[in-house]
Amino acid sequence: MRYKTKQFFFFLIKLAIVVGAFYFIYNKTVHNEHISGQNFIAQLEDSVFSQYKTLFFLLCFTLVNWLFEILKWQILISSLRKISLYEAFQQSLGSLTASLFTPNRIGEYGAKAMYYKKGNRRKVMLLNLMGNMTQMTITVLLGGLGLLYFILNFDVNFEIFRFRKTAYIFALVLVTVLAGSIGGYKKIRGFYIDKIIDFIKKIPLRIHSLNGIFSVLRYLVFSHQFYFLLLIFDIEVNYFAAMSLITTMYLLASLVPSLAFLDWLIKGSVAIWVFGFIQVNELVIFTITLLMWVLNFGLPAIIGSYFVLNFNFSNQK
Repeated sequence: MRYKTKQFFFFLIKLAIVVGAFYFIYNKTVHNEHISGQNFIAQLEDSVFSQYKTLFFLLCFTLVNWLFEILKWQILISSLRKISLYEAFQQSLGSLTASLFTPNRIGEYGAKAMYYKKGNRRKVMLLNLMGNMTQMTITVLLGGLGLLYFILNFDVNFEIFRFRKTAYIFALVLVTVLAGSIGGYKKIRGFYIDKIIDFIKKIPLRIHSLNGIFSVLRYLVFSHQFYFLLLIFDIEVNYFAAMSLITTMYLLASLVPSLAFLDWLIKGSVAIWVFGFIQVNELVIFTITLLMWVLNFGLPAIIGSYFVLNFNFSNQK
């Protein structure tokens, strides 16, 4: 009886995740307070659905984007155990669906760990952290270059005093947190820092290299998908200026903590400010960012809902 009750409640949790995912996807595409469903569909009909080739290329961008993410996870987890490409696909999309409601997709860590036995879960979470940190590093590096080009080539007026004051406060908080964590606890949420370092060092250089390569390739794919959408919506801007604006947008948006289903809104708000320097219509920018969310989060989350519903503890590795 206990087993059946446990299975029933576990099914309810899985069902709640899937229903919630579908609700948020539907709510953001049909009942959106920032852009109406009619305007969104009208924009798509004029610029995307009018040519099947355009839709095909957009879907190809999405497929390649997620292929690199799946390959990256397959490579990372291979340091612990070998899994097939389909298993990596299942774990990546299933964890995406489960993390849709959590800040900065933090639920992805627990969701991926659930695919493995208890003794391996901390290592799985560390590997996932490595993958995300590498992706973030690429975003910061390429975004920094884009931001530099943006500042040098556009009339950007920052209030220097406020910027410096904020930077000093941020640096002070960061140093305090690091000093407290390293000096006082030497432990981060159950992970001892020296053990984390040893764990990372033991991972083969080949895995670190491929993790970095796939992160770069994935960044190039989704940033160029955004550029492709700019061309589709007839926004006249040269390639280097466009890429500087796009990379700046991703850099600034990544610094703002958010829920996964609000990711498009954060990027949309930042994009409106950034692309305002080249006088791009706000409705067009909201349409592009929402479409990017649908392609790279919404559709994969719908597919991932199948894996969430079919998850079984007996299949843990």
